[in-house]
Formats: sequence, C-alpha cells, structure tokens
Amino acid sequence: MDRAAKAENVATLHEAFKATNVIVVAHYSGLTVGQMQTLRRQMKQAGAKVKVAKNRLAKIALDGTDVASIAPLLKGPTLIATSGDPVAAPKVAVDFAKGHEQFVILGGAMGKTSLNPDGVKALASLPSLDELRAKIVGLIQAPATKIARVIGAPATKVARVVQAYAAKGEAA
Repeated sequence: MDRAAKAENVATLHEAFKATNVIVVAHYSGLTVGQMQTLRRQMKQAGAKVKVAKNRLAKIALDGTDVASIAPLLKGPTLIATSGDPVAAPKVAVDFAKGHEQFVILGGAMGKTSLNPDGVKALASLPSLDELRAKIVGLIQAPATKIARVIGAPATKVARVVQAYAAKGEAA
C-alpha cells in the first residue's frame, strides 16, 4: 500500500469513527471467508458496518475522535464493527460470537465511554431503537383506547336500559 492509499484509508476510517455511535472490536482469527461474509451480511442487515483495517492505521485514525479509548484493543487480527444505532453492532457481534468460538469480542466504545466485553454484551441485550419506538407508540395508544372505552360505556348502558324498558312495555 503506497503512502497516498494509506492517507486515504486513514481519512476514511477517521470519518467513520467520528460518525458512529458505537464501536465493537473483536478478534476474528480462525474464521473462514464464508463465515466472514456471513458476519458482514448480518451486520449490513442490522445497519452496521464491519471493517478490517491495519491496526497502526486505525490507531492514527482514532486520534481526535470520541472513541479513541479503543486504541489499546487494536492488537493482533482485529476487526471493527460500527453502527449508528447503539444496539445494532453489539447485538450482531454477540449473536455471531455465540455460534463461532474463534470470534472473540475484545471490547468497544459508545461515545466517550469505553466498554469491556461485558459492556458490549449488556448493550446487545437492550432492545433496538425500532423496538423502543414501537413500545412507546403502544404506550401512547393504550390510554387513548381506554379513554374511548370509558366514554363509550355509559352510552351503551343507557341504550341497554332503554331497550329493556321497551321490551318490557311490548310484553305487557
């Protein structure tokens, strides 16, 4: 790789590090090409990205970013997973690690907060943004339907009483 390509690679990584909300760093040594493709596909479907970069260039790109705390994790064959959704990359990484023992999560960062492997697993256990939005909409809709039922209940009771008197009058 020549100097211009390295500079371009560092600039691309720097922009990616600045734009992301969460980063997961993992060792991938021993994974086959097919397994890596599966990981990349799963990350893409979740809205996350996977990057395998030279550790030295990644450390240079980390300078001046909020996620610079991951620099000590960049040793050996590492991959970096990033996502805008704070749950997407950790969730896919943890699920993938369950099925592939060669894939070892080293840690990560969320903003300026550095995460150990347990922190990444804790993030993965949280619901995604879409799930949270659905729950909020459900909570907002529930009181409205209850109010409609309460308002409609007296009218139906009055209608039943009137119908009962009408039926009683017809029978007499």
